[in-house]
Parts: sequence; C-alpha cells; structure tokens
Amino acid sequence: MVVSRDKAPTAQETFMQMAQAAGLRGRLLVTVGLLVLVRLGIFLPVPGIDRAAFGNAIQNSGLGGLVGFLDIFSGGGLSLLGIFALGILPYINASIIIQLLTAALPSLEDLQKNEGEAGRRKIAQITRYVSVAWAVIQSVGIGLWVSALGATTEPAGLFVVKTALALTAGSMFVMWIGELITERGVGNGASLLIFVNIVSTFPKSVGQTLELAQSGDRSTIGGIVLLMLAFMATIVGIVFVQEGARRIPIVMARRQVGRRQYQERSSYLPLRLNQGGVMPIIFSTAVLVVPASLAQFTNNEALARVATYLSPTGPTPWLYVLVYLALILFFSYFYSSLVVNPVDMAQNLKKMGASIPGVRPGQATSKRVQQILNRLTFLGAIFLGLVAIVPTAVESATNVRTFQGLGATSFLILVGVAIETAKQIQTYVISQRYEGMVKQ
Repeated sequence: MVVSRDKAPTAQETFMQMAQAAGLRGRLLVTVGLLVLVRLGIFLPVPGIDRAAFGNAIQNSGLGGLVGFLDIFSGGGLSLLGIFALGILPYINASIIIQLLTAALPSLEDLQKNEGEAGRRKIAQITRYVSVAWAVIQSVGIGLWVSALGATTEPAGLFVVKTALALTAGSMFVMWIGELITERGVGNGASLLIFVNIVSTFPKSVGQTLELAQSGDRSTIGGIVLLMLAFMATIVGIVFVQEGARRIPIVMARRQVGRRQYQERSSYLPLRLNQGGVMPIIFSTAVLVVPASLAQFTNNEALARVATYLSPTGPTPWLYVLVYLALILFFSYFYSSLVVNPVDMAQNLKKMGASIPGVRPGQATSKRVQQILNRLTFLGAIFLGLVAIVPTAVESATNVRTFQGLGATSFLILVGVAIETAKQIQTYVISQRYEGMVKQ
C-alpha cells in the first residue's frame, strides 16, 4: 500500500496498521481485554446486599435521579452495587482536588513546574493516596446509606466494614487497570473507563427507543427523529469547539549562539476555545443536585422548596436554566484560570525571546493574553450552556425520554475521549512510517 509521508494517515491505512502491526494490535487487545474485565466486576455484588430491596428503596426514596446521574460514570455500578461500583470516580475526584491544591499551595506548584519528571511522579503518588482516602470515605458513606435503607442481610456494622473493604479494593484495582491501559494500551486509561461506562448504557436506551417507535404514533416517531437530529448536531458542534483554538501570532527574536546566528522566526500560541472541557458542566450539575440530595437526607422543607424551583421539571424551568447557565459561566472562568496562567505565559515567552507583534513583553503581554482568554472563555461557556440545555429541551418538547441521563456531560466525554484516542492511534501509525523510512 502506497502512503504519503506528508499527510495524516487515512482510515484505510489506520485500519491496516491496526490489523497488521504487531505492536499496535497488541496494545488494542490489551486495552479491550482490561476494559471487559472492569465491566465484569460491576456485576459482582457487594457481600451482604439485597439488590431487590435496594432497588425498591431507591425508587421509594426519590433518589433515583441522583443515582442515575452517578450511574453515568460508573456504568450502572452504583444501582447494582457491585464491587466496582465506585469505579474510577475516587481517582477522578482526587485528581481534581490535587489540581485545585496545586494552584493554591506553592509547594505542589513547585513540584509540578520545577522538579520535572520526578516532581510529576511525586504528584501522581500523592494523587493515589488521596484516591484511597476518598474511596474509603465514599464506601463508608455508601455502606451507611444502604444500611439506613434496610437493603442488607447482615448487621449494619459488619455490612459497613465489608462494603468499605470491597468498594475501596475494587476502586484501587480499577485505578491500577486505568494506569495499566495508559502504559501498555491505547489512550488514557481513566478516560477510556468512563467512556466505556457511558457507552454501556446505549443498548438499553436504543432498545427502549425502538420499542417506543414501534408502539407509538407518527408524532412519537417524529419526536424520535428530531431528538436524533439534535444529538447529531450536538456531536458535530462539540467536535468543532473541542478542536477550535485561537492562534496568537508570536515572533522569535533574532539571536546568536556561539558563531551561529538564528534568523527571526514566526510561530503562534494556541489558546483553546474550551479550556475547561467537561469540568464546568460537571461542577454545575453537582451544585444543582446538592439541594435535592440534602432535602432527601434531612427532610428539610426549605431545601425541598429550593430543590423544586431548581428542577427542570419544576414550576419555574426558566429559573433552572438561568441558574444553570450562570454556574457554567462561573466555573468556566474558574477552571480556565487554573489551566492557563497569563503571567507565567508572558514570562516564558520573554525567556524564549519571543513576543506578540505590537505588544511589549512582560505585563502588557499578560494583559493581552488575559483579554483574549476572557473572550474565548465567554464563547466557550455559551457553547457549553447550549450543549447542556438543548438536548434536555428537545427531550421535553418531544416527550421522548429514553435517552434521559445521556446529556451534555456524556457527549462531551465521549467526543473528547474518541478524538484523543484516535489521535494517539494516528501518531503510532505515523511513527511506523518513519520506522519504514529508517529500514529503507
């Protein structure tokens, strides 16, 4: 097969490499095998659980919405309460906590910026320890909650201890599997685990949609078609925005190293349109879920009233939309400030002898970058708000709720992980070209 070494690999070339190249094929098989192993662990029950009583208790307590939201990231593990029910969530939460602390604590910031690979390994180890602590806290909380629901076949104390041990061990095993996929497989292990958990809910939703289409009238079929078109448009929009970036032109100054003189060169500084990725939506959704959860646990009438008004199906859906958009805007700016530091960026450009044309190095450069970043963040937040609201609005308008729960968060994660994994496979295919050039 003749390929062009100057172009990105075609789909035909990529699939040929996946089938013929032993290295890539082995990595793909390792990835698939480990993902299947994690999925099987979800169906192994925690010792002492009465699953039938647990399911009935969730429906009667009104916490089905909260459990359904968390099930998106655990692949149904929480509602089944398997030993992998926590999945990769403790590790993801620990990573977010460490990322926030890195911006707040100078010692962690120094480890990340100045210690190189050794510092990054230390931060990774700290993240693992935090994951263990977080898994213990969550597993003990789940054990106490299930005991309070009366869905156990053992004494409460013994059940909580067994549940804490089983869920914590399962979560650490899943975390190790994720690191193993990252090291010996294809793609980012943690991201792929969440990706598979979300995709695992598709067959059930598709089956319910087909049953609805067979038993429904023309208006129902039209609603299903409209919902599918809305999903496709959302996915296309996510791809464009996730890959969208503002290229700020920069100029490398002429410099001389020894007897060699380097001419002035031009390049660009890419700033992504959506710096925060899916995190603003996750944080916003979590904040909106808090009043309903607290109202269920405390039986507080004031919290219950607030939760009713902040519900998309409540008496004031417009208030829910406004609060949701405001939270997404706030967390977009908050997370963008953690990801990109204009002052550090200006200092790095100055050290490299680079500058933005027409802008003085130093403080003026940081102000210019901050202005561009603020505009990009605002546009990205508006996009995230539309992605978060449009699918839900279409579901309400068409009254087709078979895909309920697969909202903006799921689509952003699916598209982001798919793009990242595809790029890694393409990078491997391109490396095979250069190996062929060396052999020739």
